[in-house]
Amino acid sequence: RGQDNERTPEHETSTTHPCLHASPKPQVEPSKPFSMNSSEVQPFHPTVVFDEPYWVHDFTRPSPEGWTAPHRFSVGRYDEHRPSMYTTALFGGERDHHVGLDLGGPAGTPIHAFAPGAVSCVTVNDEDGSYGPTLITKHAVRLPITVGGPLAEAATEFWVLYGHLSWDSIAHWSPGDTFGAGEVLATMGEEHENGGWPPHVHVQLSLHEPENGDLPGVVKAEDREAALALYPDPRLICGPLY
Repeated sequence: RGQDNERTPEHETSTTHPCLHASPKPQVEPSKPFSMNSSEVQPFHPTVVFDEPYWVHDFTRPSPEGWTAPHRFSVGRYDEHRPSMYTTALFGGERDHHVGLDLGGPAGTPIHAFAPGAVSCVTVNDEDGSYGPTLITKHAVRLPITVGGPLAEAATEFWVLYGHLSWDSIAHWSPGDTFGAGEVLATMGEEHENGGWPPHVHVQLSLHEPENGDLPGVVKAEDREAALALYPDPRLICGPLY
């Protein structure tokens, strides 16, 4: 998709830039992370079950040479400036502010429905460095007022984009299919099919229905405030991971 298309996918190729297993420091102490398998603090089913310690990346600066995360699971932050990651022509040297949430794990890791919903779109964003196999779901539920806070009184209608998936894990879905909380929606794809990235899922909420099976997961700095209003913090459904 073109450089000026607001629906241009999130990522560029990972072959020459920091990736999800190379980040210089944690933002959460590994000994006391939020548990993604705890229903006591989370009103929704975990999107990815972190049943062991995980790493929270800091992509605001380049990764040290040869550095790797100490855990299999990881989190890439929402509303994060990533100046060293998005340098291909696709981003025009301008779009480097991440407005989704990245949950990293081994290829094949299941991705669960946080709540009941319906399939909105099943597609492949096949541009180099894009989302690869992509699933978009539609929901109308009561969201927390703030991350980790109480639920709002009224339900909100919104969509969730899941990117960097395995095609085999989503090929059976069709628009209009329904699912329950906790149902496996997809699995994390291998690098060769997920847009060229270490296995992870990009989770992005949208208050407007995505067009053409795509959302801009990275925006220009001057578009940050508008993007955050349109694309709420995914931790509202995934929990206070950091």
